[in-house]
Amino acid sequence: MGVTKKLNVFFQNGIMAGLREQKKRATKAAIMEAAINLFGERGYESTSVSALAKAAGIGKGTIYSYFSSKNEILLAFCEEELAFIHDEIREKLDPKAPLAERMLLVLMSEFRFVTKNKEFGRTLVRELTFPKEITIEKSRMIEEQFLELFVSIFKEAQEKGQLRWDIELIITSGHFYGLYLMALSAWYSERLHSEDDVRESLELMIDQALTGLLPQETPAKGANQNNES
Repeated sequence: MGVTKKLNVFFQNGIMAGLREQKKRATKAAIMEAAINLFGERGYESTSVSALAKAAGIGKGTIYSYFSSKNEILLAFCEEELAFIHDEIREKLDPKAPLAERMLLVLMSEFRFVTKNKEFGRTLVRELTFPKEITIEKSRMIEEQFLELFVSIFKEAQEKGQLRWDIELIITSGHFYGLYLMALSAWYSERLHSEDDVRESLELMIDQALTGLLPQETPAKGANQNNES
């Protein structure tokens, strides 16, 4: 085969591969768009894979070549949405605000996103905390999005002297992620009834996390008596 012919074959293969990849991206985007619309209109539980396929204009079997389950579609949707939400949060964060105020803004923004559609949020939280084996990897990726955002905020707080340097930021991030899940669970189990209840609870939990649970040091009794005399 001559050089010219080899180059033609090379470029043709490259074009075909590009078209296939383009088609894959378009099909995946159609599935995601159908999921967004139908999860919002009917709720997650009432939306079948068949309905998703029909709305996306593809066969039901095609969906399974992109996603192993409806849960995985949900998590893929959340992964993309969370990336967008986190970008918005970063833009809203006031770099001069105290750490507690910044963390409250982050956790309340996440709470509003997840609970915008109650059933959708319930399924998402269940998948994040107790993922099925086939969605473990995707659940972990979403969890890491949360932790990365928290770590970046804590690093800035350390640089401003608002946080100790000798703490493990990933552990601290996990602690705050736990507080967020606790507030969500309390809202879903109706121990907290409104957004104001959630905000108040998060404020208290953030304050305790940042100030600690040990008793505050007080002056010795003798020292007080000496000062009074």
